[in-house]
Amino acid sequence: MERRDFLKLGITGAFGMVVSASDLVWRVEQAQAEEIQSKTPQSLSPDAALQKLIQGNQRFVEHKPQYPDQSAVRLQEVAQAQHPFATILSCADSRVPAEIVFDQGIGDIFDVRVAGNVAIPGAVGSVEYAVILLNTPLLMVLGHERCGAVTATVLKESLFGDLGSFVKAIKPAVKRVKNQSGDAVENAVVANVQYQIEQLKRSQLLTKQIQSGKLKIVGGRYDLDTGKVTIIT
Repeated sequence: MERRDFLKLGITGAFGMVVSASDLVWRVEQAQAEEIQSKTPQSLSPDAALQKLIQGNQRFVEHKPQYPDQSAVRLQEVAQAQHPFATILSCADSRVPAEIVFDQGIGDIFDVRVAGNVAIPGAVGSVEYAVILLNTPLLMVLGHERCGAVTATVLKESLFGDLGSFVKAIKPAVKRVKNQSGDAVENAVVANVQYQIEQLKRSQLLTKQIQSGKLKIVGGRYDLDTGKVTIIT
């Protein structure tokens, strides 16, 4: 511990105030937390946050990742508090890890993952937590090419266990594009992203943030073959 940090603790030597070991530890932890907090960057604007995601995805597609915010220093910076610049509601799929496809690091993205990227109550609550309590300025609903949950809904497959709950949440989107020309699954993937955004906007908490200009909601489609994310709102 440096001398100035020691002095912050109010220790004045043998003739000063006696401080217990537990009090000393507590004060050190408080000083460290304040120092980390002072290094926390100010929140980005919604548009700047979106641009940061797009630039990161471009690096990923071009195989030029920077692997930001993945150092031991970063680990300590976010140990006491998190300040992600984006919330992403994406599909629970091993091929679409948000931090990798957007070339971000620890504490950058609040990642909510559920099959079919559906805005079911638990997912909406998680998003509200990130937007309201963590002040993330950007929310993206990220669907992906050849989504299994969407495909099952389009093909009206019989599913076991609780898998049917995801199909139920996707059906309204599929219904919208059932007469649309082109690939039925691809059409449904895009429609599902748009539909889930509509469901999220039913949240009064999120709507208030949008109206105040503190939050932007966008949709994205991830291409499994190229790694590219296309904004589809």
